Amino acid sequence: MSSENFRQLKPFFSILLIIATLFSIVFLQMEERRMGYSVLKLTREHKKVWEEKRVKEIALAKITRPQLLDSVAQQKFTLKKVQANQIIHLSGALTEEVDKVVNKGIAKKDL
Repeated sequence: MSSENFRQLKPFFSILLIIATLFSIVFLQMEERRMGYSVLKLTREHKKVWEEKRVKEIALAKITRPQLLDSVAQQKFTLKKVQANQIIHLSGALTEEVDKVVNKGIAKKDL
C-alpha cells in the first residue's frame, strides 16, 4: 500500500475509530445498567429471605416457650408437675465419679 492510498484512507479509519468508541461506550453503559438491575433483584431477594428467617425464628420462639410446652404437656399428654418426692438424689460412689469427670472437663461424648 502506498503512502498516498494510506492518506486517502486516514479519514475513513478515524471515523471508524470514533464510531467503534461510541458503540463501546454505549455497550458498557448498557452492561452497567443490566448489572445494576441484577444487584437490585438480588438485594430484594436477600431482604425477603432474611425477613422469612426472622419470622420463622419468632414463630419458633413462640412455640418453644416454657409456659406453652408445660401447658401442652399437661393437657395433651396428661403429664403432671414434678413433686419433691419424685426427685431422685444420687449419692455415693457414682456422684463422686461424676464430680471427677466434671472437674476434669471431660465432655459428655467421652463418657
